[in-house]
Amino acid sequence: MKLSIRFFGTLRESIGEATREFEVPDGCRVADLREILAEALPAFREFGERVAIAVEHEVAREDRALHEGDEIALLPPVSGGAGTCSLSTEALSEAEVRARVAGPDTGGIVSFIGAVRNHARGSAVDHLEYEAYPAMALGEMEKIAREGRRRWPGTRIAIAHRTGRLEIGEAAVIVVAASAHRAEAFDASRFAIDSLKERVPIWKKEVTPEGASWVDDRP
Repeated sequence: MKLSIRFFGTLRESIGEATREFEVPDGCRVADLREILAEALPAFREFGERVAIAVEHEVAREDRALHEGDEIALLPPVSGGAGTCSLSTEALSEAEVRARVAGPDTGGIVSFIGAVRNHARGSAVDHLEYEAYPAMALGEMEKIAREGRRRWPGTRIAIAHRTGRLEIGEAAVIVVAASAHRAEAFDASRFAIDSLKERVPIWKKEVTPEGASWVDDRP
């Protein structure tokens, strides 16, 4: 059967294309696909197990069976610390962000999604544009995740933020905090989004019928 594989970030640049089709045996599992890709793609082989394989917008288990027509994406590690934070020009998936921190030890998982609304400051909003200083932004996001783990031991935090043009209703940022108990998960989630607003170098431009302007949402 044929599988269409999508590449992102460093993998996309190293391979030189965003999508490629692979012929794989029927009954192929994610673990089998790893072996096939490692044989065919030196760039994939270099990252090894650090590459997450997403199937139908969710990070997949190694024993998951694959089927022709599945949407499969290879997610290379991002820069900085724990590797749970990311910037993307593509639509964000709450399920994918949640999978970065969820586990059998978590009894409470809190997700915050910041979406683009159709009004602000008394004016209609047509769309938003986000710009980031990527290396610094990722580093600061990972620092926030580490600080959250220190403040609430056993808690894990993942952050994903969009850049580029976003339409009304699209998710601009997703924060997920996972902990053994709900109170810590709620507290860590609020800490992460508030800290992101204060510290991370990401800038927002609002485009309205009257024009466009950069805005400051910091408290």
